[in-house]
Amino acid sequence: MRCRSLSTSIVAVGLLLAGCYVAPAPTVQAPPAPPPPQVEAVPPGPGPAYVWVPGHWTWRGPRRGYAWVPGHYAVPAQPGWVWVPGYWAHTGGGYVWVEGHWRAR
Repeated sequence: MRCRSLSTSIVAVGLLLAGCYVAPAPTVQAPPAPPPPQVEAVPPGPGPAYVWVPGHWTWRGPRRGYAWVPGHYAVPAQPGWVWVPGYWAHTGGGYVWVEGHWRAR
């Protein structure tokens, strides 16, 4: 009986952990260079805890090309953290989007 409950517990823990997998974000690759960033008027922030996250170009595919994603205010993941903007990195086959992220100061 004790062996059976231990086996059941191990299976249950395995099933719980299996649901914790986070898939990596898909790689976005664009053949042409992105346009220069748009100049954005930064509105006043909603509060002292907010940080401006600048806008960026996103690739919508060969038919639709690039589209501008406007900037917005966000609260840092941790107090005192800073936003590192994403960017388009040039590769042999075009440009690859590198996501922005929060990091400790």
